[in-house]
Amino acid sequence: MMKTKDLLSVADLTASETEGLISKTLEMKRQVAVKSLSGKVLLLIFEKPSLRTRVSFEVAIHQLGGYSLYLSPDEVGLGKRESVADMAQVLSRYVDGIIARTFSHQTLQTLAHYSNVPVINALSDLEHPCQALADMVTIHEKKGGLRGLTLAFVGDGNNVAQSLLLASSLTGVNFQIASPHGYRVNEQILQTARGFATHSGSQISLTEEPRQAVRNADIIYTDVWTSMGQEVEAEPRRIAFHGYQVDDHLLSLAKKDAIVMHPLPAHHGEEVAAGLLDGPQSVVFDQAENRLHLQKTLLAELFRETGRE
Repeated sequence: MMKTKDLLSVADLTASETEGLISKTLEMKRQVAVKSLSGKVLLLIFEKPSLRTRVSFEVAIHQLGGYSLYLSPDEVGLGKRESVADMAQVLSRYVDGIIARTFSHQTLQTLAHYSNVPVINALSDLEHPCQALADMVTIHEKKGGLRGLTLAFVGDGNNVAQSLLLASSLTGVNFQIASPHGYRVNEQILQTARGFATHSGSQISLTEEPRQAVRNADIIYTDVWTSMGQEVEAEPRRIAFHGYQVDDHLLSLAKKDAIVMHPLPAHHGEEVAAGLLDGPQSVVFDQAENRLHLQKTLLAELFRETGRE
């Protein structure tokens, strides 16, 4: 059961809602989808282009019996041609839900505030909740559960890391992150996660030393050092993240059956050693597939809870 109209952050969910989504996604993956979006129109507004996010959402909508419309970065003009508030109120009268991929998290918050239809965060500068929740599905699938596992994140405390931190602390997964000075996770998100951890038993650790973070970990996770929109920072980031590459040596410090995760796209030979994501411990393509199943479940649940089925 989901009590929220929108999903802008993993923190919008309770622990039981998060665990329920994971369980229902694993069931959804084994079944033929019920056409719970029959007759519904979902709008995808993307300020940033995407491969996995766009295709997985469009396929999810189609498999649930709905219809999708896509506005490309050139077509969007959020807050430029007209205010985000005005757009939200207009679009709410045309479509049954909005899936938005934006630069600013504030844009999503404004969309949700002025919209009377569900708004889903398909990525912002602060969070990537659909990615993190799908990753929890993959971890559960590979490890047979979540509680008590240790996830080590090596790299930038970015939107993916922040959503993973929240999802881990909700579900009892220990979260250890190694980031250079100046690239830590957002302090407010960290405090929210620590609050969740007091109830779940999750342990949270921050360090600047990758070897410390990955020691005896069940999952090693990394992401690009320079995200879309940060291209001017590429060289300073490359210098700052020297020594943070996930390679065979770092992997050897984790548990022998540790899995390697990455949300893709990857810069092979930069944040992850060339060939590692093609190795036996990599689950990156299972991660990518599970985006579809998680998003189908999320859409079905959001429409059920808002009475829009």
